[in-house]
Amino acid sequence: MSNAKYPIILAHGIARFDFLLNYFSKTFDALGLDVVPGNDALHYFKGIASHLRTHGFDVYHSSVSFAAGVERRAEDLRTEVNKVLGLKNQEKVHIIAHSMGGLDARHMIVNLDMAGKVSSLTTIGTPHLGTSFADWGLAHQGDEFIKIIGRIVDLGGFRDLAPEACSVFNEHAREQEAANSVVYRVYAASQKQKLVFTPLQKSWDIINDSEGDNDGLVSLTSQLWQSQLVTAQGAVKNIEQKRFPVGADHLNEIGWWDLNEMREIDWWKTSIVTASRKYELRIKDVYLEIARTL
Repeated sequence: MSNAKYPIILAHGIARFDFLLNYFSKTFDALGLDVVPGNDALHYFKGIASHLRTHGFDVYHSSVSFAAGVERRAEDLRTEVNKVLGLKNQEKVHIIAHSMGGLDARHMIVNLDMAGKVSSLTTIGTPHLGTSFADWGLAHQGDEFIKIIGRIVDLGGFRDLAPEACSVFNEHAREQEAANSVVYRVYAASQKQKLVFTPLQKSWDIINDSEGDNDGLVSLTSQLWQSQLVTAQGAVKNIEQKRFPVGADHLNEIGWWDLNEMREIDWWKTSIVTASRKYELRIKDVYLEIARTL
C-alpha cells in the first residue's frame, strides 16, 4: 500500500471552539472519532474531512485535551493515533495539524516514541517558534489567569506557545527529528489586518509590531519553522515550506469564513452565501491538494 493510502488524522489546535457545537450536534461516535461522512459542518475543521472522504481519502478527527500542556495533549494524540491504527489495521498515519496540533504531534513523535507510526506531519498555522502574543498575554496577567482558572480547567498549554518554551523543545528535538523517517511539511498563512476575524485583530497588531506578517495568532516566520534539520553528524533533512495558497487568518485556515472577508468583495454583486461557499471550498481544496501530495 502506498504512503498516500495511509489514514489521515486531522489534529486540532488549543481551546477548540467547536466543542459545544459538536456536543449538541452529536457528531462524534462512541470512540470519539468522526467516521460518518457529511457530519462535520460545525466541526473545528469545517467540512474538511467530508470533502477529503468524497475524494477517496480515509480521514479521522482527533480529540485531545482542551488547553492542557503540550505533553498531556501529545499523550492524548498518541491514544488517537493508536486507535485509528487499530481500527484500520495499518502501521502508519499521516497527520495534518492546525495550530498547536502541530506542536502536539511533534512532541508525540519525539517524546513518546511514535516516529515509526507517523509517515508524515503537515502543519498549518503552527507556532513552531512560538508566538509573541503568548508572551504578551502572559505579561498582562495571563499567567495569573491560568493559575486561577486552572482550578477548573487546565490551561497550561498557553505557556507552551511562548517563544522560549518552543525554543527549548526545538533544541531538544532537533537530532531526533532530523534522523527519523517522518516527512515534515509546513504551510504558512497570513491575512491583511482589515480582513482578519475581528476578535483576532488586536493580536494581529501585537504580532505585526514584533514579528511582521501573521494570521492573527502566529507569524509567518514561526509557521515556516526552518528549511532544514541537521544532526550533529551532518545528516540533513529538508522541511518542505509552503505558503498557504489562499489569504487566510487563523480561523479561515480550518475552513471557517467570516464577514470581514466581504471587505474586498463587491457585496452588491455577490451574496454572502455565495461568497462564503466559494471561499470555504477554496480552503477545502487546499487540504485536498495536501492529501493528494502525501
